[in-house]
Amino acid sequence: MMTEPSDRILDHLDSDDELFDDLERDDDDLAGFREQRIEQLKAELERARAMRENAHGTYAEIKDEKEVLKITTSTNKCVVHFFHKEFRRCAIMDKHLEALAAKHFRTRFIKVNVENAPFLVDRLKVKVLPCVVLFVDGISKDRVIGFEELGNTDAFRTPVLEARLRNRA
Repeated sequence: MMTEPSDRILDHLDSDDELFDDLERDDDDLAGFREQRIEQLKAELERARAMRENAHGTYAEIKDEKEVLKITTSTNKCVVHFFHKEFRRCAIMDKHLEALAAKHFRTRFIKVNVENAPFLVDRLKVKVLPCVVLFVDGISKDRVIGFEELGNTDAFRTPVLEARLRNRA
């Protein structure tokens, strides 16, 4: 028995109805995914706003030891430069850390004058300057002491310091 052309059209319409049903379900799935992604983006924006309010993306001097402790224990990743204002190599390190602070927004970069932080200098056994200490979740994980690991030259490049810190984070 031959199928009538109208039967084939009805069969095609049934499959189109199924196709439209599938597309509507896909639209519902996509809408759910879209909503989930919008919520993720909102959360990321809120986190970035909070970081910006907490001086992420900047490189600032902290003059109070208690504030340094507060920052290092409340921040996921923090780089602290222990410096002396009259040490030329500390000024060189400052320039590099300032460039990295702007680039690595999720890591907090601060500096502290060793004259203002005798407890921390003693506790962390800072003996040579410049001394850069990497804190992860409030724990001292690594340190760069002087320029030895940076080519032992005043003319080291910022990416050398960046790679050195990244490899130990």
